[in-house]
Amino acid sequence: MSKVSTKRPARERAVSIADGNKGYMSGFGNGFETEALPGALPIGRNSPQQCPYGLYAEQLSGSPFTAPRVSNERSWLYRIRPTVKHWGRFEKIASGLWETAPANAFEMPIQPLRWNPPEIPSERLTLLRGVRTITTAGDAGTLAGMGAHIYLITQSMVDEYFYNADGEMMFVPQQGALRLRTEFGVIDLEPCEIAVISRGVKIRVELAQGTTAARGYICENYGGSFTLPERGPIGANCLANQRDFLTPVASYEDKDGPCIMTVKWGGSFWRTELAHSPLDVVAWHGNYAPYKYDLRHYSPVGPVLYDHADPSIFTVLTSPSEVPGTANIDFVCFCDRWMVAENTFRPPWYHMNVMSEFMGLIHGQYDAKPHGFMPGGMSLHNTMLPHGPDAEAFEHARTMELKPQRQTDTLAFMFETRFPQRVTKYAAEEASLQSDYIDCWRDIRKHFDPRKR
Repeated sequence: MSKVSTKRPARERAVSIADGNKGYMSGFGNGFETEALPGALPIGRNSPQQCPYGLYAEQLSGSPFTAPRVSNERSWLYRIRPTVKHWGRFEKIASGLWETAPANAFEMPIQPLRWNPPEIPSERLTLLRGVRTITTAGDAGTLAGMGAHIYLITQSMVDEYFYNADGEMMFVPQQGALRLRTEFGVIDLEPCEIAVISRGVKIRVELAQGTTAARGYICENYGGSFTLPERGPIGANCLANQRDFLTPVASYEDKDGPCIMTVKWGGSFWRTELAHSPLDVVAWHGNYAPYKYDLRHYSPVGPVLYDHADPSIFTVLTSPSEVPGTANIDFVCFCDRWMVAENTFRPPWYHMNVMSEFMGLIHGQYDAKPHGFMPGGMSLHNTMLPHGPDAEAFEHARTMELKPQRQTDTLAFMFETRFPQRVTKYAAEEASLQSDYIDCWRDIRKHFDPRKR
């Protein structure tokens, strides 16, 4: 039997060599390959009898084995120890304020809700102690729905690791920079960027150098992995372009010593002690990996003559459901853009929606809510509940001179899902909940006059 050579020809060395914690590969959903040591990736096969450097081959699958090629997600990891060695006797621990659908919802009046930015506490909080769930939707056990959380971090995780088996996590920083050390490599993240950590990927979350506290949002996606939306008639360009998504190059820890690993599984948190770091992947290849994206690269499209287009034109990523055109989650961003439509009410119109909308503000001002919606805050407009511009925004938009206007220094986003979002007890009793939010529509006036057209 002929033997397949494992020697890598020089012309095929199109891989990234990590220097420890720098570097990314560009593209969305690509089949990447990267190695932190030369020749660590086997050639021509995934699981040779003996891997280079004495590594172990391990596959991480984000989809069923028989999923169609277009949606099949998997990566091969070449690591110092397999994950079964990063294991132990787990004990269940308290989940704190992190909840999972279906959670016990707090009974709230059926009305739009809004919160001021939550204060960052003085106590020492790592990611796991700093997550507070605001809403849950669907059922994580049926791989459908989401959780909308905030995070308040004042301390890096040290000798502590975590992975989420219930869903992938989208980090949306609002204040303070983070370093996400993953088993695939290192992601540095700052406000105006997002990062998606795939389900099952081990991480350690640290405050970036010079950052003393961080605040932001997390969308925990129980359903299908986020992907780029179809552009339809828009065609091949604009919105979020594939080349702007960045996946980290391989970077590993060969570190012995006591540490802790926590796993979120079935809505519960489980903890075990380890004797070595689980971030020990020396090389990997595949299309299932964490990534980041800079929202400042988003290329919006919009009306150039009249009328206000649906907010779906601002979709950055979508988690599809089994119903065509009905998202498990849409992640939407409202960024700097020109408003030029003639004879048009330019802010979002009044509406009721079968989808439910969790909204946050990174910086600046949202055009439909000039007051009361602050960076770091959030709002919830649930399924089939009315919402739209407040009285001041309506009157201004109704009478303003319709010259070209540039929306500047603004970045808002929305987690939109087909499921009703249930408010947690924490969110319902949080001091930052605005009891008077509904009053922003109180001063809307009657303009009807049957004598005028």
